[in-house]
Amino acid sequence: MSLAVYACHPAQSRGRRHAEPPAPTRDAFQRDRDRIVHSTAFRRLVYKTQVFLNHEGDLFRTRLTHSLEVAQLGRSIARALRINEDLVEAIALAHDLGHTPFGHAGQDALNACMTGHGGFEHNLQSLRVVDALEHRYPQYDGLNLSFETREGILKHCSRANAERIEATEPQGVARRFLDRTQPALEAQLCNLADAIAYNAHDIDDGVRSGLISVEQLAEVELFERYRREALAEHPQLQDRRVLYETIRRMLSAQVYDVIDATRAALETLAPVDADAVRKAPPVVAFSATMQAQSDELKRFLFRNLYRHPQVTQTTDQAQQVVRELFEAYLERGDEMPASYGDRHDRHRAVADYIAGMTDRFAMREHERLTGRRGIA
Repeated sequence: MSLAVYACHPAQSRGRRHAEPPAPTRDAFQRDRDRIVHSTAFRRLVYKTQVFLNHEGDLFRTRLTHSLEVAQLGRSIARALRINEDLVEAIALAHDLGHTPFGHAGQDALNACMTGHGGFEHNLQSLRVVDALEHRYPQYDGLNLSFETREGILKHCSRANAERIEATEPQGVARRFLDRTQPALEAQLCNLADAIAYNAHDIDDGVRSGLISVEQLAEVELFERYRREALAEHPQLQDRRVLYETIRRMLSAQVYDVIDATRAALETLAPVDADAVRKAPPVVAFSATMQAQSDELKRFLFRNLYRHPQVTQTTDQAQQVVRELFEAYLERGDEMPASYGDRHDRHRAVADYIAGMTDRFAMREHERLTGRRGIA
């Protein structure tokens, strides 16, 4: 398949921070994807929380399975839009590399611990992982990924952090947060594929956990429409097959909606290259109707799942574990590996170390350092 003019073409990449000769059998973005898959941070995602902690059940999503689902959805849409599938996959697989243990609870706790010391943003941490914290190559720290992959990884960034990055990398991946421009289409697509994936799998995991029910979901238009459609076509369906078929139809509808809405936006914009997309308003999007239905689903999940008493109880415990780990390592730096303990910025070193932990390692370390089991 030939790429559209507005796609990111690997031969036109803005390159890597450290120049390297091209690989004989892979283009720049394929090489990025392979480096991400072989990284230590990628392997750790299998034991990092999505919504339910890793020890709560074998079938709940983790950051790894979530990243794979984002990559699958992203590639499907990218193919239809004739943008770069390999770049989409690389961004999708790397977008959560910097996430803490215990999901957003861990991130919030670590950000609070870093007040006055630069804070903590998991998107910025994902970039930090691929730029500095992976130690695999003799010539440089990090994975030395292409500009376009790094641009997509940095999904959000505060102005203060953007200014800090810009000072060391002029006109680099943080410049758009200062100029208020957009990333390439492939990065925009990953942002939306991320939302589609977690809405769908959080329904699945929420029902599996017993914290939400199919009956409750009847109030959500996007879900109920496709549940009724599935039962009308397959009246014999029962139990989890109803849920699976409903989610499958929901996903398909959202994918086709993104493709149609984005194609229409591209026809109106008629960008001549990837940079023209960066200078335009956001292009990859739902239709207005689908966006409203997606927002309704998000509100339902926030109200009934993410704020469920059982989830918030675990969240509170997880945040305490992170806070107490931070305090312990700050006081006793020799409890961390020497590569962290020797850094001049102790607060950032502790944040880097904790952010890299899996759920179960963080719980073991907390128990070792405090003598208490932090999460029931």
